[in-house]
Amino acid sequence: MQTTSDEEDKGLREEERASEDLLDSKTSQLHDLLQEKLERAFDQETSTVVLQDIINITAEHAPVDLAYAASGLPTHARLMVYDNLVGVGAKIEFIVNTDSRTRVAIFRHISDSAIKELLEQMPSDDAVEVLEDLAERRFRKVVEMLDVNKALKIKEIKKHRRNTAGRLMTNEFFAFPMEVTIGEVSLQIRNHPGIDLTRQIFALDSEGKLQGTVPARNLIVNPSHLPLRQVMKPIAHQVEPQASREEVVEIVDRYKVSALPVVDTENHLLGVITYEDVLDALEDINDETIANMAGTTEKVSEHEPLITRFFSRAPWLVVTLFAGLINVGIMTSFQNYAGGILMFALFFVPLITGMSGNIGIQCSTVLVRSMALGLISKGNRLETARKELFVGLTAGAIFGLIAGFLVYALDFIGLTTLDISAVFVGLIVGVGLAGACLAGTVLGVLSPLFFMRIGVDPAVASGPIVTAFNDFLSMSIYFLIAMGLSALLF
Repeated sequence: MQTTSDEEDKGLREEERASEDLLDSKTSQLHDLLQEKLERAFDQETSTVVLQDIINITAEHAPVDLAYAASGLPTHARLMVYDNLVGVGAKIEFIVNTDSRTRVAIFRHISDSAIKELLEQMPSDDAVEVLEDLAERRFRKVVEMLDVNKALKIKEIKKHRRNTAGRLMTNEFFAFPMEVTIGEVSLQIRNHPGIDLTRQIFALDSEGKLQGTVPARNLIVNPSHLPLRQVMKPIAHQVEPQASREEVVEIVDRYKVSALPVVDTENHLLGVITYEDVLDALEDINDETIANMAGTTEKVSEHEPLITRFFSRAPWLVVTLFAGLINVGIMTSFQNYAGGILMFALFFVPLITGMSGNIGIQCSTVLVRSMALGLISKGNRLETARKELFVGLTAGAIFGLIAGFLVYALDFIGLTTLDISAVFVGLIVGVGLAGACLAGTVLGVLSPLFFMRIGVDPAVASGPIVTAFNDFLSMSIYFLIAMGLSALLF
């Protein structure tokens, strides 16, 4: 019997472990395992054992996995992981995929010539991103050490504003005149193994203007003597370098473009944006959007010190603090005006602010999501806002009716013992809730459109500032309705 019980317990534990594994992705499981290995290695007392453990870990795991796991370690531990990576390629993959703080620490740790060696074998767009964490003076010094062509490519990308197509693009690609044959193209690709972008080949006219694109498959299935003109496809989508990253993401997502050309006003090909570039941009956009919705400037995907996180959140919380104090002042002033009759309405303030706030946030979140997906244009903006207003108003009216009826039915604060009609309080709460929800809906619908109009991320509409405004507005309307009904009925 004991054996059977032990087997059953073991089976249950295995089932629990399996269910937990299902909740975690393979990458998150690997991340936890690798971080545990690294933390255990740096807990050793003998430095020789530590070094050997680190060497074994860096040999067993991919640099990209080490880059993510090492970001949670102390600075000296991150540097030791980097130093024990084998080969320049592994170090490049690590430094490209790690966070900004780790890159800064590595740059302080290594020489200019070591940075030069990394940049020489790194794609230009990755080099620009990495060099963002280098001081401007040192950046110029390192770039001067590079090969002239490599330095020009890096400078060409860096001159464009951040978060634009010009900054996302790579200027290392294959482009040939339309009369060049497939065989000649294949030879050039073989002679330039350092250029990774081969899924699309671009065809140019005699003036160097973009005319078409040739998928890699067309180079394989067609005879080598055919010119690109006969196998190329027309360019369906392209952007100029000043296009926003949001526009780039929308085009690539909607039309499933594997390589988006970046051209100037005369249609000369400047660079190409790949799926990988778009994924990086999308991660940054999501990071910033989530931070804006939470009311913070910190990078959610990076490990930052406690004090940095605090100061990233503090400004928005200060605004909320003062908004809360203003709300207290409003409550006090209304109570002075209304006397004791409004005392019972005060009990329902959390209900009013909570319901109106949630309805407003639902409206703003739906609109922000629609904007992010490119579903809102100038043509349908008013119609979308009208629909959201209608949904919010309907919800406010229905829940106001329900709340008023429940207050009357439950009579849970003993109104009848004080000669105050439960019907009256139910009416105040019901109509006040509907009015407050109206205010929350209008704020939730109009604020994202307003922020979009002035060029601010609409995700701010879901942050603490708008939440604080909603509390102030909904509570003021609630008390005004309560005072109005009190004056009308008494």
